[in-house]
Amino acid sequence: MITAEALTKRYGATTAVDGLSFTAPPGTVTGFLGPNGAGKSTTMRMVLGLERPTSGSVTVDGQRYADLPAPLRAVGALLDARSVHPGRTASCHLLALARTHGIPRSRVDEVLGLTGLETVAGKRAGTFSLGTGQRLGIAAALLGDPGTLVLDEPVNGLDPDGVLWVRQLVRDLAAEGRTVFLSSHLMHELALCADRVVVVGRGRLLADATVAELLERSRGAGLVRVRTTDPAVLAEALARAGAEVAAQPDGSLHVRGASAEQVGAAAGRVGATVLELAAETGSLEAAYLELTSGSAEHRAGAR
Repeated sequence: MITAEALTKRYGATTAVDGLSFTAPPGTVTGFLGPNGAGKSTTMRMVLGLERPTSGSVTVDGQRYADLPAPLRAVGALLDARSVHPGRTASCHLLALARTHGIPRSRVDEVLGLTGLETVAGKRAGTFSLGTGQRLGIAAALLGDPGTLVLDEPVNGLDPDGVLWVRQLVRDLAAEGRTVFLSSHLMHELALCADRVVVVGRGRLLADATVAELLERSRGAGLVRVRTTDPAVLAEALARAGAEVAAQPDGSLHVRGASAEQVGAAAGRVGATVLELAAETGSLEAAYLELTSGSAEHRAGAR
């Protein structure tokens, strides 16, 4: 488990992380979201002891990273897949890491196989594509068979097969009872693999909730879209029943305060033929954009 309590990091007059408290529990994939400049990388670096908090604390299973007797066996991390000596082969890179913790050569071979790198094990890391480099970074994170994984943009540069593989990998790791703390800008991907999300903006906590809870908060949740042969009559009937109805430019109606079944029944009562009826469930992307609307560091203008 990762636990942050009132975690704060300042660089001179700049506050990168501001009183951040959250937990990433075992047995779950926790997504870590926020705009550029929100403090995500700084937070992950503090988890891994690469930055010292100005105040507050962050621990892994109750201990600071610096106090862990065998860090690779407790926490596996991928922050920058390019931080590998370009002249070392994949196998030599992993073997050098393994020897710092007494990890056997057989485990090196095992993670090479797990990440699909057997055929390039003898090639130099400097020749790798971005996706292959990402796989090597994930292999290094898995090397000590840790109970906690901290992964920053792990699908960056991967092809669709690789993205699917990472998705299944993190789900399997969580199912084994491990803690997976994962940052990504790919909302669709996180919606498919994360159990809960921590959202930050300008260094502060915006949300710490399950994915289902965030979807429920999304503006699209609870919305029913209907097209009918007589939208005006249906809109009047729904409004009389207490629903909120908004006519759309394409002739459809957006209805809140009534289920799809209730909308369909109302259409039947007033004799309006239903051409289309759909209940919206909301999206993680919509929920995220609503939460961070005032926290983006850079926002493009319309053309």
